[in-house]
Amino acid sequence: MKVVSGQWSIVSKGAFCFALYAMLLALSFTADAQQPVAKIPRIGLLIPGSASDPQNAPRVDAFRQGLRDLGYVEGNNINIEYRYAEGRSERLPELAEELVRLKVDIFVVANDTTARAAKKSTATIPIVMAGSGNPIGSGVIASLARPGGNVTGLTSYSAELLGKRLELLKEVVPKVSRFGFLNAADSATTASGVAFKEAQGPAKILGVQLKLVEVKAQNPDIEGAFQIIAKERIGAVITSPVPAIGFHRKKILELLGKNRVPAMHSQQEWANDGGLMSYGANGVDQYRRAATYVDKILKGSKPGDLPVEQPAKFEFIINLKAAKQIGVTIPQSVLYRADKVIKDAPG
Repeated sequence: MKVVSGQWSIVSKGAFCFALYAMLLALSFTADAQQPVAKIPRIGLLIPGSASDPQNAPRVDAFRQGLRDLGYVEGNNINIEYRYAEGRSERLPELAEELVRLKVDIFVVANDTTARAAKKSTATIPIVMAGSGNPIGSGVIASLARPGGNVTGLTSYSAELLGKRLELLKEVVPKVSRFGFLNAADSATTASGVAFKEAQGPAKILGVQLKLVEVKAQNPDIEGAFQIIAKERIGAVITSPVPAIGFHRKKILELLGKNRVPAMHSQQEWANDGGLMSYGANGVDQYRRAATYVDKILKGSKPGDLPVEQPAKFEFIINLKAAKQIGVTIPQSVLYRADKVIKDAPG
């Protein structure tokens, strides 16, 4: 009987230990379950153009790469909501409101127009500009050093840029005296509208006329604009960087080539796609830099305290293939200043 009793005693102790272990394990799981799950930040990326536009894909990729360089992996520790207005600026407020309802933690926007739409929809969610034109003039920020409010980021605006583009284009076509600035009709108060007024000074010094050629932002009549260019005997054109013009880049380049009109553009994508020349800030690099603002804000910085960054370098690109197609010879003095020269395709 003692042996049997001892056996029962051993079994009882084993059962007690197993029950105690199970209870502790359950408590452990309960404690783990009660641990707060880390919230994954959500970025709202608002772009006025189209997802299929070759200009936007490299910029979005650069933004994502910038995030990865800082330790953020999309779908892992950060999420991105993409919204494209498909070239219709009137859709931006609606898309911004949609992102607010999704409770994004930060907006990343393309320019002044998108920044204004986002700012109108929220006064609290931080807004990072990837390439604003004239954020002060458009009322988006108070100053570059102390933007205030909920907007910060990067700007590509420089008052003398349009004058510089005019000067470079004049060197390429020295006999042309009438130049056209192709812009959207509702852009008078934006960076492009201000730049056109300021460029009248350089135009006077160069002894040329700079005429404004406008199209409606919604359903722009691009062919009608080229009829005006022909009627006004405009010999060369500078395109505006506003979305209403950029969205129709393919059509504009086609008509420039067809009418053999030399042109200067503000964004490198134009020259890459067959435009004669471009001079401006590197938009792809600016989107990459926008990721640093997202990182700072997620780590606690207030957008209104982060100075708006201006581009340190402007890129001048020349497309020799386009020059050959329209019968323009680029002077060596201009070629020497180019950061990139696109040559004829092999063969």
